[in-house]
Amino acid sequence: MNISKFVTPEIIFGCGSLSQVGESALRLGASKVFLVSDAGVINAGWVDKALFYLKEAGLACETFSALTTNPKDFEVDEGTRRYLASGCDALVAVGGGSPTDVAKAIALLATNGGTLRDYEGINKIVHPLPPMVIVPSTAGAGSEVSQFTIVVDTVRKLKMSIISKSLIPDIAIVDPELLQTKDSLLAAATGLDALTHGIESYVSLAATPLTDIHALKAIELISRNLRRAVADRQDMEANTNMAMASLTAGMAFSNAILGATHAMTHQVDGLIDQHHGETNASILPHVMEFNLDTSPGRFREIALAFGEDVSGLDAAAGATRSIAAVRRLIRDIGLEKGLGQLGLQKEFIPLLSRNTLKDACLVTNPRSATYEDIVAIFHRAM
Repeated sequence: MNISKFVTPEIIFGCGSLSQVGESALRLGASKVFLVSDAGVINAGWVDKALFYLKEAGLACETFSALTTNPKDFEVDEGTRRYLASGCDALVAVGGGSPTDVAKAIALLATNGGTLRDYEGINKIVHPLPPMVIVPSTAGAGSEVSQFTIVVDTVRKLKMSIISKSLIPDIAIVDPELLQTKDSLLAAATGLDALTHGIESYVSLAATPLTDIHALKAIELISRNLRRAVADRQDMEANTNMAMASLTAGMAFSNAILGATHAMTHQVDGLIDQHHGETNASILPHVMEFNLDTSPGRFREIALAFGEDVSGLDAAAGATRSIAAVRRLIRDIGLEKGLGQLGLQKEFIPLLSRNTLKDACLVTNPRSATYEDIVAIFHRAM
């Protein structure tokens, strides 16, 4: 019997939907909300708007924003201390992947104790988490619907992947208006992250018909809208489509998990504190080439989602069109850089490759990868 599961939070989508944040937290039983965000989102004015709606619903609030682009374990520890001391009973994150990951990690430690390293891997959370409402401000991470939280272990200098259905938020509020205040580089990087989610979840060993629908739709939307979104940050049609793409890619990878690209980028980002989407852009085409022979039919479908003409081509030839399409998109949005240009030194490749083999995302990669395989991909991506 072929049985699969598909989990997702309640989703509220549309321009102006930030206004639902107070009512949403109230419905979950909140009386005092711990709002997690970052300086950029605060400066853009979105936190003030969220606080207005939370307080309008009669909720007390406390704000925590002491976090960085790649959230660190000590930032989560400080947030957890603040949460426990505040008397809050629910969390709201307003921001990109970083505030969302921190909010989830705070919820985890506040209710389960210990350290984040205790929960690294899959399904190690025992006790229920407090209610969570997530409002993304970027179109990329998909964290608002995922069972992942990714945090840097500053001792080992790598990103820990913590995966559990307990980490799926209760409500995701996706308001495309929040995307307007992000610059073009961030729009490009986050969009490429969403594309990587779509591609890796579609070829994942854990893919199902339900995840396939969302993965392919995400790829199609990104191929048609990311260039426009990067070129004009006020293009609300492109922003809305990218918000939907990030959301659908998030639902796909949350349920199908990912692959070697993310297993590798987690290590690089933990070492050199690079933006995750830019690292994905350097590595993704090379991992696609590595995986190509294992599922050419799937890569051919990815090419079709990009709008490539594969008529008359056999599966292998059609599949290669997907890589060419990804490379063109990366070039067009200004992310065509090797890992060396991002600051990675070759001497770290052996360490990064060993750590990659321990990352949970590698388990669902469609082709088994040895240490030597990972080293070779890193070198090609330099």
